[in-house]
Amino acid sequence: MNRNGTVLAWIRPQLFAMRTLLIALALLPLVAFTQSTVKSTAGIQWLSIEEAQARTKKEPRPLMVDVYTSWCGPCKMLDAKTFSDPRLAEFVNKHFYPVKFNAESGGSVTFNGQKLENPEYDAARATGRNGTHQLTYAIANVQGRIAYPTVVYIDSDLNVLAPVQGYLTPDQMEPILNYFGGSHYKAKDYQTYMSEFKPKWGTP
Repeated sequence: MNRNGTVLAWIRPQLFAMRTLLIALALLPLVAFTQSTVKSTAGIQWLSIEEAQARTKKEPRPLMVDVYTSWCGPCKMLDAKTFSDPRLAEFVNKHFYPVKFNAESGGSVTFNGQKLENPEYDAARATGRNGTHQLTYAIANVQGRIAYPTVVYIDSDLNVLAPVQGYLTPDQMEPILNYFGGSHYKAKDYQTYMSEFKPKWGTP
């Protein structure tokens, strides 16, 4: 297993206990969130994928891409309980170019010089389940499986470092954000890093 693959192995056991809660959340009322109306959530300065690529060319930073859908309950929980955390938002804005990407959106995007589309998109199903965008397959695929939400970490050269699937709390995201945002992944694997990591975030 490579360095960044250990991130996924370390997180999966923590997510197992949350499955019942996540299934319940998926039944919450749905609110459409289209790719054309990307907005800031409690201080996170969300960008489009094209904007993030342009910025990292001028001032290199990794990208953090929130791959979500309009019907996904855990995605809404990630927005409401994790991305709204002021400590997390401050760290993300300082160390990443944050991107919010609707995994089932209909528009084309350009990533790493390649035009990607959603040929199965159906405008009649815009507020519900739809076809999966080619960018989603390109960056959020974990061993052939697509799940939502997936937060994808990408380096400044646009190499995918790790797609991390499932809902995480701010405290669970802290070491992952620090690992990639602080460039620790360049020097050590995730297990070694975690053996040394000392969390700085507690209950606000």
